[in-house]
Amino acid sequence: MTTASSTATTPRIALYASAFADDPHAAYTRMRAQFGPLVPVDLAPGVPATLVIGYDQARRILNDEDRFPADPRVWEQAIPDSCPVKPMMEWRPNALRSAGQEHSRYRAANASALNGVDQHHLHALVNAVAARKIAEFRDEGRADLLAQFARPIAFEVLSTLLGCPDGIGRRIGHGMMKIFDGVDAAAGNHILMEAVAELVALRRNRPGPDITSRLLAHLARLDDAEMAQQLVTLYGAGIEPMVYLIANTVLKILTDDDFSATVHSAGASVREALDSVLYRDPPLANFCITYPPRPVNVDGVRLPAHQPVVISMAACNNDPALNAGGGSGDRAHLSWSTGPHACPARSHAYLIAETAIAHLLDALPEMDLACPPGDLSWRPGPFHRALSHLPVRFPTARR
Repeated sequence: MTTASSTATTPRIALYASAFADDPHAAYTRMRAQFGPLVPVDLAPGVPATLVIGYDQARRILNDEDRFPADPRVWEQAIPDSCPVKPMMEWRPNALRSAGQEHSRYRAANASALNGVDQHHLHALVNAVAARKIAEFRDEGRADLLAQFARPIAFEVLSTLLGCPDGIGRRIGHGMMKIFDGVDAAAGNHILMEAVAELVALRRNRPGPDITSRLLAHLARLDDAEMAQQLVTLYGAGIEPMVYLIANTVLKILTDDDFSATVHSAGASVREALDSVLYRDPPLANFCITYPPRPVNVDGVRLPAHQPVVISMAACNNDPALNAGGGSGDRAHLSWSTGPHACPARSHAYLIAETAIAHLLDALPEMDLACPPGDLSWRPGPFHRALSHLPVRFPTARR
């Protein structure tokens, strides 16, 4: 039996390094050749984990909550608060970081609150925000779609759904960005928790037709601390990943011959482009973290107890062992996860991203990338596949 631990001759792969962010798929290929489906990695300096890059192994792990629970409380005891990935991984009383009955209780409350979202209203909301954002830069002939389109859409739409005022929402977004970047993450976590606590207090006193108010009214009877952590999960899943799902898909449409012409001619749909990105470069490339409470043998590899096991959705989706190839219409990917922790807001995320991108393409049909694709940079980090910027140019109405 081998072990996922590194040795002097097989050092761990640094997922936080810029070299990994620059070309992760080349890194996955090297990992597969050297280690097979289970790879020893570092999520941050001195934070070891096992990265699962085999599709079959990932599905088994994600559906085995007994051996692979999502509760990190033992692991985090040895992790200092200064660790840049701790806020993304630490225990919180919410569905993402719990198991068993606790997980069922939190998930039921979240699913009920999310199911109350009116899809027609959501579609109209996204279109209204998209139109407003495009109007702000349309006469300029150029824009950074990451900062001027994708991020404000994700932020404004989610804040509206959660009944969050702009002032509180801006602080939540600021804190969440710090956490995802892993730069001053502890301070970002502090900003985030103060802001979500204010939102909980506001909606407990003044309920409205929003997700936060429905969570408060649920039979689970979530207290203020639990409520705050449900909102952390919703914001964590709803802002940064949504920003990069929109941006990565627009980049795909602008640079991939299979989509650049056919989307406009109705030969391919925005949904197909989204699925292609979710298959190849999902915004949360490596996540779905579990913490085995005892050593586990997976296909002859021993995974240590209480050490994170991270699923690489990007690598698993592209596992050469899969017989079926992944085309633009292939939705059999793991980017929404699977098993008890599968994303409960999948339909909402599709609707937001698809509506925003379709509106953008209709408004700016002659839009092009404003730099060579090779000049684009990707933000380093162990979890995300995230552009630093997405510059585009287009004819203005005056021209």
